[in-house]
Amino acid sequence: MAATPGLLYVTMAPHASLPSAQFDDWWNNEHAPLRLRLPFFANGFRYRASDLEGSGKGLPEWLAIYDVTDTAELVKEPYTTLRTDRVKTQREKDTMKQISVGRGIYDLVASQQAPSFKRLEEVTPEPEENVLVVLRLNVHPDKRKELESWYADEHIPLLSKIPGWRRTRLFQTSAVERTPEIEYLAVHEYSPANGLGGPEWKASVSTPWYESIMSSAVTRVVRRTYNLHYIFSPAPRDLAPLASASAIPLTSLDTLTSTSPASTSPTPSITSYITTPDGARLSYTLSGSPDPHAPLLLLSNSILVDPSIWTAFLTAFLAHPAHRKYRILRYHTRGRTAHAGTARPITLALLAADIAALLDALRVPRAAALLGVSLGGATVLAAALRCPARVAAFVACDTNAVAPATNRASWGERIALAERDAAVDAAGDAIVGERLAEMTAGRWFVPANHGSVEYERVKALVAANSLDGFRRSVEALFEYDMRDAMKACAVRGLLVVGSLDGVLPKTMAEMAKGLGGGVELRVVQGAGHLPMVEEPEEFARVVGEFLAKEG
Repeated sequence: MAATPGLLYVTMAPHASLPSAQFDDWWNNEHAPLRLRLPFFANGFRYRASDLEGSGKGLPEWLAIYDVTDTAELVKEPYTTLRTDRVKTQREKDTMKQISVGRGIYDLVASQQAPSFKRLEEVTPEPEENVLVVLRLNVHPDKRKELESWYADEHIPLLSKIPGWRRTRLFQTSAVERTPEIEYLAVHEYSPANGLGGPEWKASVSTPWYESIMSSAVTRVVRRTYNLHYIFSPAPRDLAPLASASAIPLTSLDTLTSTSPASTSPTPSITSYITTPDGARLSYTLSGSPDPHAPLLLLSNSILVDPSIWTAFLTAFLAHPAHRKYRILRYHTRGRTAHAGTARPITLALLAADIAALLDALRVPRAAALLGVSLGGATVLAAALRCPARVAAFVACDTNAVAPATNRASWGERIALAERDAAVDAAGDAIVGERLAEMTAGRWFVPANHGSVEYERVKALVAANSLDGFRRSVEALFEYDMRDAMKACAVRGLLVVGSLDGVLPKTMAEMAKGLGGGVELRVVQGAGHLPMVEEPEEFARVVGEFLAKEG
């Protein structure tokens, strides 16, 4: 049976007892992302009524509309499971008790759009603005075809002449609703600067056919106007409500998503995940400024560890008030867990695409800077080369522009060492184990720091890495060469290296000369392969000075 595209249309009126921050946090960070993760949800938008002082007085203030590729999916699992109490957190149950909800499912009848129409869900630098005019129409059963013909043949063509018109779609009550009462839903979209109320609009509602439809076909009409308030995404990202004292922490039932309000942590934060097109699960933590338009720094770590290697650096970096303007995004790169996706082999191009996927999911048109170390350093450089419009600057640390010829053999030996260790975690899953962890930490840290707290912590991270994830992710280090692409690099960059990281200070000096017209190389004295771990204050100073030059 062919799919029937349509719309899930939801109105909400929060009760006076519900704090606005709790309402926003629940809707933007918990409720909507769960729906956007289902493959048949194409998008989701939150609108706020602009007519509450006029025709909309006393009606719900909020509207959510979701385009779905097949309305039949809305009456079966997995969607119907989301509406049951057994999968709702207690926070969601408590919040929804304080909201009056209206809900309808509609099938698409007709759609026309301006030649310049752009989908709102596309991530662009343009302001996220849209005006919505919605008409809910009850029509005599024998006049439905005439209404549809009038919309297609006269009304939409006239609406298209109104300055600022973007799109008109006509829907009707979905067949899956199983009701004899059919309601039409006309959804008109305009730019904020538009001609509503002007001569073109008046012409569209002054024709004889319009008068005939309204007098003989339509039995009831409710007109509402809205402004776009928020674009939902499958990745929770709204830090603003978490800055409120009324924000309530969240831990999802699957424990994959959690929030920490500013009242319980130094800065508000959200931990969740995205799923890439090939099925890799990338967990992330977004923290920092609650301003949704704040510049974003993305941090990409080395192989075999997790984003906690940036913790000491961030503490030092955010100690400077000027740096608190940033949002900070840390994420688990492919290979930390066994959820490494189906793409084979894993390459730098794929890892760079993961960065673009994260930016898309969090609706960041352009990152202020990408910071990466080791494999993460190569990844952020590859992302800057491949997607220069998405990256304002990058900092690549302790990395190489080309894979050394010995990489495949040397990393193969390390895989074999981990396999001989045959270590498993508490769940019985194979992990890297202590032997390779000891070897790796010994190589990464300078001798004076062996046995330190940070040394032991990083060693434990390496030991706990998924063995299968390690096998997969290390493929990216086997063979790559960015030297030719680097010559044309137009993204502002900085290279950083630990002074005691083997041959890399010399190698990266040559690398700096080959990047565009040449970039600066900063050497962190006394550090090995992870300067942000061994010398976090100095590394924070270097990064801060580089970012301060962004204007």
